[in-house]
Amino acid sequence: MQTNRSNAGALVGGTLLIIFGLLSLASQFFRHVDWGFLWPFTVIGFGALFFVAMFAGGKQSAGFAIPGSIIGGIGLVLLFQNITHRWESMSYFWTLIIMFVGVGIYIMGWYGEDEDQKKSGWNVMKVGLILFIIFGAFFEMIFSSFSGILFPVLLIGLGAYLLLTRSGLLGGKKNDTQDSVPPASGEEG
Repeated sequence: MQTNRSNAGALVGGTLLIIFGLLSLASQFFRHVDWGFLWPFTVIGFGALFFVAMFAGGKQSAGFAIPGSIIGGIGLVLLFQNITHRWESMSYFWTLIIMFVGVGIYIMGWYGEDEDQKKSGWNVMKVGLILFIIFGAFFEMIFSSFSGILFPVLLIGLGAYLLLTRSGLLGGKKNDTQDSVPPASGEEG
């Protein structure tokens, strides 16, 4: 088991060195390329290497999905911000990191065939999405109307979802404590 982990580490480390060397070499030969636009792909690629290590290491290396999802997701956020030049959106995009953790846990559960981890990952993703909607609406109201009606509609949808799940209409649990209290010993049910 230890050899698989050291092989996966050597695979990731060696691949990273080759990628950074190739990028450095390419920047010397292709000076007309806008490397400032392409740098987020380096972060995305670094995250992808964790998935390579996960698949190379087998099911016991499923944990590589978490850092792979976080780093790859951050790379996608940076790519979006680099394209749109909306760096102030990081004031609420950080909440997506929570979602990326959930994605990693879900993938880890999927690859390791663990239903409890998949369920936990899904729950963490929901928390990240809820925080993204709340913080996004707040900061977009402060900074600009980048999304126009997107965040108000998402807030309404989130509120409706919470109301419907808590009322039991969408399969959520009703907030009724009488059903969950077991009868005391000696009492008839």
